[in-house]
Amino acid sequence: MDLPNLLHATVRIAQTAGAKIMAVYNAPDFAVEHKADDSPLTAADMASHHHIVDALTALTPQYPVLSEESASLPFSERSQWQTYWLVDPLDGTREFVKRNGEFSTLIALIHNHAPILGVVHAPALNETWFAHQGGGAFKYMHGETFPISTRATGRPLKVMGSKSHRDPIMPQFLERIGEHEYAVMGSILKACRVAEGSADIYPRLGLTSEWDTAAAQIIVEEAGGHFTRTDMQPLRYNTKESMLNPHFFVFGKDYHDWSQYLV
Repeated sequence: MDLPNLLHATVRIAQTAGAKIMAVYNAPDFAVEHKADDSPLTAADMASHHHIVDALTALTPQYPVLSEESASLPFSERSQWQTYWLVDPLDGTREFVKRNGEFSTLIALIHNHAPILGVVHAPALNETWFAHQGGGAFKYMHGETFPISTRATGRPLKVMGSKSHRDPIMPQFLERIGEHEYAVMGSILKACRVAEGSADIYPRLGLTSEWDTAAAQIIVEEAGGHFTRTDMQPLRYNTKESMLNPHFFVFGKDYHDWSQYLV
């Protein structure tokens, strides 16, 4: 695999999808439907989905594409995949509906149950984070691309939390870690803040799906950080029938057993 060129093409695909999302976002009004799990769905989700799936299929016809909006494939089929694309066309649809700008497009290439390439594009913020295995992590902002890295853990800890999802065990975790500052943000952008060194930890003690995390995981890891389950083992992909993730921690370059603060 030519990961550098694949990454370059994937960034362009994500940014074009972002433009399609913004066309809906900037319209005077848009319809909001609800899926079976009561999560919102808009025309922006589907426009992004169709563009990304078509573009990735043309780019690498040898690799299947699994998108949140087409994730009904049985495990018996996808378990045969060694390499595939994992996509969330619009992560943070609730934030999109609220028009607060904190949503993103996520594209990851998975190989042997781990992400090896990832792009997180936040179109309303005009920020893009991207990485491939062995190539370091980068951010595009204000027309410039620059390398990013996680920071050493300091005090008070800068902790990122979800804006639209309240994890019921989070207050106990925060009480046990000691002095900290707590900030909320939508989408997987919280993990990107850790990757770029502007936060120390993002503990997710609630449900997410595999397409929510894969792109950010490789970015965090290439930036020198860690993206682990709460038992401190690596997050793995396409290993079971359910697409739900276990709870996880995203943190910077200093390895620390954060599980000790869980009740």
